Amino acid sequence: MSNIPSILNNLRIPVIGSPMFIISNPKLVIEQCKAGIVGSMPALNARPASQLDEWLAEITETLDDYNKKNPDRPAAPFAINQIVHRSNDRLERDMELCVKYKVPITITSLGAREEVNQAAHSYGGIVLHDVINNRFANKAIEKGADGLIAVAAGAGGHAGSKSPFALVQEIRAWFDGPLALSGSIANGKAILAAQAMGADFAYIGSPFIATHEARASEEYKQMIVEGTSDDIVYSNLFTGVHGNYLKPSIREAGLDPEALPESDPSKMSFGTDTDVKAWKDIWGSGQGIGAVDEVTSAAAYVDRLHQEYIDARDGLLKASSVFS
Repeated sequence: MSNIPSILNNLRIPVIGSPMFIISNPKLVIEQCKAGIVGSMPALNARPASQLDEWLAEITETLDDYNKKNPDRPAAPFAINQIVHRSNDRLERDMELCVKYKVPITITSLGAREEVNQAAHSYGGIVLHDVINNRFANKAIEKGADGLIAVAAGAGGHAGSKSPFALVQEIRAWFDGPLALSGSIANGKAILAAQAMGADFAYIGSPFIATHEARASEEYKQMIVEGTSDDIVYSNLFTGVHGNYLKPSIREAGLDPEALPESDPSKMSFGTDTDVKAWKDIWGSGQGIGAVDEVTSAAAYVDRLHQEYIDARDGLLKASSVFS
């Protein structure tokens, strides 16, 4: 049994909504939390930078009000994603705002920074760091992260290439803290499967693009609904870091998704004007979108996940009794 921080103990289902560049916004985060899962967004989605103050006030005040009115079913905690790569010149100021609003969960990406972890810990917050291999996982914990997000093959946006089976088992060989798994998880059965492998939580992003609350174009949402794993390409061309993207959006940008050149990783950049265009025109997505068949509300999608998860768990219990 993993050592789970109390802040993560009372989720409706073991799911963390992953932060999606441009797509995630306060409205989506709030609805995810109300539905009983962790809602999250990147700090860099607030533009100009001063907007982050307004957004954090909106999220905290709305959820506080909801909790007062619904003491029997309080909202799940929310998370803010911080890109700790050296190209992010907003990191220090954005973390100051997270401290001001006592953001419950900080999700760190693309580097592990002790000062970021210490800032979150200063008011009782926790830090989950996303990793694509066991070496990065060790570094993150050594520098003070409380938990890990294993970003396996098939995850949307920036993603690793390792099988979730391999990645989880290697991390679990030495780490007994909170562990989330990312990579093609889009229904309740997959959530249960993530737990069976040894993860505590499923980390789900791409299906939430096809929700009313997501800040995505209708064309993007329909591409998620109509797409399958065959429509995904893994490339580092667009940001210098390998990630999964929708082939139709690449074609619409005038490129051949089957013949993309490699990029120089030194060109990696996040939160700049050049990066925004890439994410706006070249759309990220994980391989699990074949399970998404409609554009719906975030609450309705979580309801569906909840029912599928309960059904899968009950079915597994029945099956296990046969072999016991």
